[in-house]
Formats: sequence, structure tokens, C-alpha cells
Amino acid sequence: MGSNGAFDEIWGHGGPDSPRAEFAALSKWVANTPASELQRRQQAAETAFRQLGITFAVYGDSDAAERIIPFDIVPRIFLASEWARLSEGLIQRVEAINAFLEDIYCDRRILKEGIIPPELILMNEQFRPEVAGIRPPHGVWAHICGIDLVRTGPDEFYVLEDNARTPSGVSYMLENREAMLRLCPELFRDFRVAAVDSYPDMLLETMRSVSPGSNTDPVCVVLTPGHFNSAYYEHSFLADAMGVELVEPADLVVDDDIVWVQTIAGRVRVDVIYRRIDDDYLDPLAFRPDSLLGVPGLIAAYRAGNVAILNAPGNGIADDKAIYSYMPEIVRFYSGGEARLPNVETFRCREPGALKYVLDHLPELVVKLVDGSGGYGMLVGPTASRTQIEEFRAALIAEPHRYIAQPTLALSTVPTLVEAGLAPRHVDFRPFVLSGGNGIRVAPGGLTRVALREGSLVVNSSQGGGTKDSFVLMDDGAASGSQSQSQSQGG
Repeated sequence: MGSNGAFDEIWGHGGPDSPRAEFAALSKWVANTPASELQRRQQAAETAFRQLGITFAVYGDSDAAERIIPFDIVPRIFLASEWARLSEGLIQRVEAINAFLEDIYCDRRILKEGIIPPELILMNEQFRPEVAGIRPPHGVWAHICGIDLVRTGPDEFYVLEDNARTPSGVSYMLENREAMLRLCPELFRDFRVAAVDSYPDMLLETMRSVSPGSNTDPVCVVLTPGHFNSAYYEHSFLADAMGVELVEPADLVVDDDIVWVQTIAGRVRVDVIYRRIDDDYLDPLAFRPDSLLGVPGLIAAYRAGNVAILNAPGNGIADDKAIYSYMPEIVRFYSGGEARLPNVETFRCREPGALKYVLDHLPELVVKLVDGSGGYGMLVGPTASRTQIEEFRAALIAEPHRYIAQPTLALSTVPTLVEAGLAPRHVDFRPFVLSGGNGIRVAPGGLTRVALREGSLVVNSSQGGGTKDSFVLMDDGAASGSQSQSQSQGG
């Protein structure tokens, strides 16, 4: 049975002896592979990750050591039918996010019609008046979205948050698969697993599809703040996999509203920039004048329609957790239909009635900063100390508009290898959705994060979480382990 009575995605509610029928083959593999062999393979994967330099820095850590994100050898599996339903919901949600961003920076119909209080947008720190009136090439704002999902039952998925700024983690999706192909090849004989290794090609196609000019061979670059950034491995990995230049701000210059990159062969015009630098630091002439990371004049070139920036500046407003609470209304407003992927019930602490409820029920709720990320600025009521609860109570009373609260969900679990053997651990999921001039596509996989501490619901890598490979099956019949239909997986 799952932790705290939670639904386990492989074992259901019955435990290891009576797995869900669709996952008998995986359960059998786990049972027939000695624990020492599973441990050996897991350690081999982590050794490889360390050699590759797949690390992340923990901000605020006293020793500031870069460390690898722990990897778990037992995969998470999505049936083809589950994935089809999820994909429909993800595409609908990303279409609505794009329509919402286009609207609030241009016509603001959603504000005029009273769906969202105007001050929640216009007074929000994540709203960028500097880009109001700009229409990005091909009308696409959120080119790369990481939509964080949680599961509570066989058919119950909820969106936990939207990431439309610079969502990270896709390199872990790709490297986890590489490790599984190398260390557990028998699983790919037993299951028809959709390949994820085409993601860099999908990303490059998306970049090329939003090129602003008539250039049939647009120049695309990945813009990184530099090797001190915690996600630098991912920046260099993706640039390398796409075969495009990895550039730092000093490599770019804007001349007469055109962006150029300095190469050994001279200056080359840049058409598309996949930036991994936050809005604040992107252009000192438009945003923070003290930014040493920015490219002066970049927003002027963007406004002139001479360069595409992925993701578009100003997208942070769609990540805001107070805006998240309106996503069911946002989806309905722009699509005319109900959201296929529901939100988690959310209390907006800026509203007096909601604030009173939250203050009365703090020990059973999860409270989050509206602009927080990485698991910081968060209270998990059921596991918090009395002191932490009282600190949050004071913060809520002082600045209620900065917080939302949600019920504590019974997140699903997946069997995970721990020191004592296999045990259920809570997971969440970040699929990656690409939007371009060529439509919207969902990569057939994603980043499963696992809370390695028993009973913990916090999966963030910065808070001690790990990752698993996520198998998306190509048909439900293969879930029982049919040997006859294996799929060749490229590197």
C-alpha cells in the first residue's frame, strides 16, 4: 500500500503482492532482480551522471557544493490511454496560457470583462509593462512550458503549477533515459516505450518555426548566464544536442535593432534566442539597469520584430500562483470549454474569507508564496513544527496578498529503491510542452521527481528529492510485458 494510504501507481492499494494488472510485468521484474543488483545499477547511473557533470547547485547551502540529483532505478510508467488524456489537457492549458499572455499585454479583454481583478495583473511584480503592445513572432509567448502535475488516484491528475518562464529539468529526462537503456535494456524488450531522444530536434524545430524573418535557415542560439548558473549543464547539453551556439551575454551585440553574435568568422545575425536568463537581467536598458548579465538593446530588437525570444519576456505573470488560481476561468474564457486538467483547490489569501479559513486551518494546509519556486517560501502544515506554523501565521497576517494555500493532497507513490529495499515514495511530474509556428506538441515523457524521505511530499531537488525515468507506453497492451513488439531506441 502507498505511503499514508496513498494510491501507488504500480501496486495500487494492494501492495507488492497484488500489483495493478497492467503493471504485473514491472512488478515481476522488480521481484526477480536482486536488491543488490538494483543497487549496483543505480550506483552505476549516479557515477555516470557525476562523470558527465550533471549537477545542480544548492543556493544558500553553506558549503555551496554542486551535487548530483539522486536517481532511482525503478521507472514510472504511463499507459498509452492515460498519456492521450494527459496530452489533450496539457495542449488545452498551454493554448490558454498563450492566449492569456497575448491578451493581457495587448487588448486586456479578460480584465475588461471582469474575469480577473485588474490589480492582480497590473500591480503584479511579474507583469512587464515594458513589453506591452509587443506581439512576438507568430504570436507565440510560451514556447516551452513545464506543467507540474500530481496524481491522487487511477484517473485523478491535477495541475500543481505552471512554468512558462524558463522551465528546467529536460536534461534529466534525457539522461535518465540514457541510463535506463544502458543499465536495464530488458525493460525496453518487455515494454514498448516511446522514445524521448527526439526532444532536442523538437526544440530546434520549434525555435526555427518562430523565426521572425524570411530567412529559411535561421540562426538560433542558447543564451546562458554562464557556467556559475545552477542549470548550466542543461544549457550546454541542449545547445550541443541541437547543434547550435551556446552564447553568453557578452557574445551578443545589438546594432540598429538587430542582434549579432561574434564568431571567429566575424559577426553573424541572430534570428532566435532560447534564453535561460530571467527577465530582470535580460536587458539593462529595459529592465534592471544594474544587470551585468543582460544584452543592451535586446528588447528594442525584439520590439522591432527582428528577433524571437524563447520564452517571451513577460511570461512570469502566467507562473504566478495567484494567477494559477484563476486558470479554470482562464481556460474557459479562451477555449469556451472546461479545463480537462483541473487545478488543485486554491485559497487566495488576499481575499478576507479565504484568509480567515487558512488561518483557522494552517496545520492541515500547504501555503505558498505566489511568486515562489524550488520548494522555498512554503509551509507544509501537516509536517511543520508549531514554530514554523506561527511564523507563517504572522507572515500571512502581515502580507496576505503574497500567499495562496491548498489542501494537502495524498500524492501518488511509486516503488523506490531505498536502503531498506523497495518502498513507496511520493512523486510529481513535469511534462514539457512545446509551442511554435508548427503547433503544440507534448514530449512523450517528462521529469518525475520523487521525495526520497519517507512520508515527505516535497520533491524539489533543492530540498533533497530525486528523479526517475518516465516511460510512456505506445499501447496499453504492451504494459503486461509483451515481448514481440519492442521499439528500437536511439541514443
